[in-house]
Amino acid sequence: MVRNIPNKYTQQMLLSEFAAAGHGPDKMDFFYLPIDFKNKCNRGYAFVNFVDYQDIVPFFDEYNGTNWKRFNSDKICDITYARIQGKAAMLKRFENSALMAKDDEYRPMVFVSHGERKGQRESFG
Repeated sequence: MVRNIPNKYTQQMLLSEFAAAGHGPDKMDFFYLPIDFKNKCNRGYAFVNFVDYQDIVPFFDEYNGTNWKRFNSDKICDITYARIQGKAAMLKRFENSALMAKDDEYRPMVFVSHGERKGQRESFG
């Protein structure tokens, strides 16, 4: 779980920043930045599930305790373990959520975990 995200980040902005630093969909299979629909900004945290646990350490080392690259913000990134762990558990958690009826840009992003299509976007569930 990534905490203290500046509220102006969109899901695509944050994912692009992670990917540019070598921590993109080729390393993760679930990514979700919850949005406050009333205010049209993120809630300040994101869920990231890495396919290989060994990819967590470089991600942690790069982001934990650092300032964000965009949006002149005083927020300091905090990486913690989420209560729900793993792609399957995350999919189950959100499968019947009302947010699945929202626009694609607000829904969790799921990526192929293994094989030739690893890192490519796949449908939810």
